[in-house]
Amino acid sequence: MKINRLFPRPRVGILRMVAGLLVLNIVLASAQTENPASSTSYKWNYIALAKVPAKARAERNPLEGDPDAMAAGRKLFEQHCSECHGIDGRGGKRGPNLRIVEVQGAMPGAVFDVLTNGVIRRGMPGWSKLPEPERWQIVSFLKSSHK
Repeated sequence: MKINRLFPRPRVGILRMVAGLLVLNIVLASAQTENPASSTSYKWNYIALAKVPAKARAERNPLEGDPDAMAAGRKLFEQHCSECHGIDGRGGKRGPNLRIVEVQGAMPGAVFDVLTNGVIRRGMPGWSKLPEPERWQIVSFLKSSHK
């Protein structure tokens, strides 16, 4: 009986409810930091696109809108990029999703520059050894409507 006076049933229920809410908050917070759809909380921040020099960013894709370039770019992407970025560019174990707003909204010249120079601090090699037309084909594929 002494225990019931110290901890009446309603208070125990409240304590359980508070503990449950605390656990729920912890679970939601950890899930939010692991959500790849949220670029601000995900480990990839796409800042390399913003750091591209204005001159490079302003470059236009000479193959823009060319369906043959998009098809060739898909094949090149599968050969060189899919191991990290996934077969369709939606992200993989080592590379970020390239089908999100930050990439799709970036200027083609910015994407080309990042592809050419890489993001060494993030483990992405530069692909400057690929011929320039092939790099533009990859950009064409990434910027295509095949999302």
